Amino acid sequence: MIKELQDRYGHQFEDDLLQEIDQVGTFEEVPEDFMLMDIGMYIKAMPLLVSGAIKILREDSEGDELLLYFLEPGDTCAMTLACCMGQTKSEIRAIAEMNTKLIMVPVQNMDEWMTKYRSWRSFVLDSYHTRLNEMLQTIDSIAFLNMDQRLLKYLVEKVRVTDSNIIHNTHQQVAYDLHTSRVVISRLLKKLENLGKIELHRNHIKVISLA
Repeated sequence: MIKELQDRYGHQFEDDLLQEIDQVGTFEEVPEDFMLMDIGMYIKAMPLLVSGAIKILREDSEGDELLLYFLEPGDTCAMTLACCMGQTKSEIRAIAEMNTKLIMVPVQNMDEWMTKYRSWRSFVLDSYHTRLNEMLQTIDSIAFLNMDQRLLKYLVEKVRVTDSNIIHNTHQQVAYDLHTSRVVISRLLKKLENLGKIELHRNHIKVISLA
């Protein structure tokens, strides 16, 4: 595990901190669509992403989901941090967007590292700042963009996060992420296809150009 740590976090963390993470952390590999965390769970460990991607979702009172943001290699989740530090139940759902490797750090080590390692404190504070900005962007999208603009933004982000122009999502899955209906998404995707920006296939969406 130390090699994965050094490759991904060596530029951020002191050698002593990397050694401690290696000693107490648990290396995990999870497949695409694996649920790492659900709403209402108590969090006992915090994820450090080594490779892959995780999508963070919120749920309304009727059980409908909304995509908040993606976690990428080198990231962690501020909401997980808050739950860990406050020992409260999770208010988000975390699902692997693709095959993902991560290191789970026990919650009991986090307070100690905040005072012991400057790099860890900076990492945590930067994570809060980044995730807050991403949630504000999500709120702005809902408040100020119409659904075709939100869909375009979503497709751009999916291509960037997965580093692939092939999106393996059904129309219904896209609708879930954007908190709308499949009928609306299917209509807008067909519009994008007619504009030559995407190709619709039975089990995937091929992105041609989203400029």
